Amino acid sequence: MKNKILGFLLAIFAMFATTSCVERVDAGYEGIQFNLAGSEKGVDDVALVSGWVFYNPFTTGVYEYPTFAQTIDYNPFEINSKDGTKFTVDPSMIVKITDGKSPAIFKKYRKPLEEVINGSLYIYVKDAARVVFNKYSADSIVSHRELVDKSLDDYVRATFTREGFTLEQLTPGISYPKSYEDAINAKNKAIQEEMRVSNEVKVAEAEARKAEAEAKKRIVAAQAEAEANRLRTQTLTPQVLEKAWIDKWDGKLPVYGQVPTIFKDISK
Repeated sequence: MKNKILGFLLAIFAMFATTSCVERVDAGYEGIQFNLAGSEKGVDDVALVSGWVFYNPFTTGVYEYPTFAQTIDYNPFEINSKDGTKFTVDPSMIVKITDGKSPAIFKKYRKPLEEVINGSLYIYVKDAARVVFNKYSADSIVSHRELVDKSLDDYVRATFTREGFTLEQLTPGISYPKSYEDAINAKNKAIQEEMRVSNEVKVAEAEARKAEAEAKKRIVAAQAEAEANRLRTQTLTPQVLEKAWIDKWDGKLPVYGQVPTIFKDISK
């Protein structure tokens, strides 16, 4: 009797084990439950929350999609502007599945998320770049880089939203054609040369003004000296000279020969 009961329990357990399965959906993931058989074969409309999930592995499957933000760095590609000039786009982005959109994404693509991101989303980014760049000439792209970046961001963001993804950040990484790089470098060089010449001119003008000021100062000083000499000449009368001589005389007569005299007769 005991053997029969034990056998029955084992049979029940075996049946349960073969007709049910349990899986744990980790935090940061959404479990997608889909039917494998019957009239309802396909993906359920409801994404499973994190936690333990019990299901029948013969009739039901559970697939997990990560819902945390992922940083993607795509390979660069070339794109033409409206006038046919080639630009290089080297995009990188931060993207995540919009909460609750995992079932719809899985139902549409039936691929692992990595393949969806590196395949379909990459194509969407390329297509967005093609549409946006065809609206602008090369000069406009160079002159209005922020506007082009925003237009591309808006286009990609709208496309991703329709596909069940949230674009958190997009860096287009636009590189100019070599011809434009050369032109920009030449322009910068010309500006630098113009600034250098302008600075040299300013220095030369400053030195000229300084020299002119110094010359004026010397002229004024010379004029003042000449005026002072003129005034001194006017005041040197015989009386003044005689008084100056007397003030300087020490009371001794100069000696010419043996006899002291004030003035020497130089006519002899």
